[in-house]
Amino acid sequence: MIKSRGIFALLSALALVAVACTSSGSNESNTSPADLGGEVTTSPSPTTAVTSGTNPQALLAGVADSSELPGDLPAVTGAWGTDWTRTTIPFEELRIGIFASDPRDAIAPIDNPQFESVTAGAEWLDGRAPGVFVRYDGGARFYPLAILTLHEIVNDQIGDVPIAVTYCPLCNSGVVFDRRIDGTTHRFGVSGLLRKSDLVMWDDITNSLWQQITGEGIVGTYAGIRLTIVPASIVSFSEFSETAPEGEVMSRSTGFNRTYGLNPYEFYSSRGAPFAFFDEEVDDRFPALERVVGVSSGGVEKAYPFSVISGVGVVNDVVAGTDVVVFWGGDTADALDSSLIDASQAVGTAVAYSPIVDGQKLTFRQISDSVYEDDQTGSRWTILGVATDGPLAGELLELIVHRNEFWFAWAAFFPDGEVYGD
Repeated sequence: MIKSRGIFALLSALALVAVACTSSGSNESNTSPADLGGEVTTSPSPTTAVTSGTNPQALLAGVADSSELPGDLPAVTGAWGTDWTRTTIPFEELRIGIFASDPRDAIAPIDNPQFESVTAGAEWLDGRAPGVFVRYDGGARFYPLAILTLHEIVNDQIGDVPIAVTYCPLCNSGVVFDRRIDGTTHRFGVSGLLRKSDLVMWDDITNSLWQQITGEGIVGTYAGIRLTIVPASIVSFSEFSETAPEGEVMSRSTGFNRTYGLNPYEFYSSRGAPFAFFDEEVDDRFPALERVVGVSSGGVEKAYPFSVISGVGVVNDVVAGTDVVVFWGGDTADALDSSLIDASQAVGTAVAYSPIVDGQKLTFRQISDSVYEDDQTGSRWTILGVATDGPLAGELLELIVHRNEFWFAWAAFFPDGEVYGD
């Protein structure tokens, strides 16, 4: 196993090349969370317990200030305005990812993302290049992992909806959130801390700490609050460009002097175990760094391991009483394999949808790689949920909340979750 100092050095190197962020921008249109596929909810009060996976999370006893935190945490959190009296986790679960007097945003988020056309994106992105795909009413955006691996958070705005596009390379978890809490828009950053190897975010208004993989406030004013998740998926650039030729691609004009497309976590996904930030026992039902589709529905979490679904291409399933269909196919590159992302091994694409179209439940089968047919109408569908032929041509499948994280991370955060094929 690589000693922890190796990955500490890696993350510190990323931090050293970071420079100050610019202010966030927006594009005007009339968009709501429902248009983005997210559920419109009212945030619970700060004292309300929430559910993380299948385990209720209530507030635990905190400490008066950061000087009382365990281990070396006081050395890196002294300047923070976090309310340490409020927590849903034992502070011992926090790990320091970047050693600095104040590591917040040493890995700098992008606050003013710029976008370009698919044609312009094709000048530097290979067709296999992975990215986070967000579909909204009237368009779609692609956030390349070539950029996200170096910044981890993009504070963006689609119409009237401020979103945070987040990616934790150590867990391979890409999650998009609505940045509004009780009507106030927050800016999210990289705290420099980790929990169970996953990115811990912070917000600029209350300095609360947030778990990236779940969107739960874990320490501070918002401990116990859950951010609204906007459905998104990790797909290849070619899949995006073929489905949304008029879509927008986040450009390399980030305001930072970086070489995008290089993977600082070379051969990470080929390891037999996660880095030493994760010091818990790994669930041995699947390899630690196997990817899974983690579906969230009705308070239930269910994992669909790539090794299982790749053999069938389509899974028609039910999660917490809700119909779900998972498509698998393609040759999307592994962002965490080779030093050059575009030259990495193929891991494929897996996307979860609702199979309900105009009130009718559809069941699907894969007829060739990345092409699917429903049994009810014989319509043909792409892996990004677009009907291209048949009676339903032009219809879209609705994305549901899911992630493509590593197995060790999913099993650690959702130990009581269901596993397809298990």
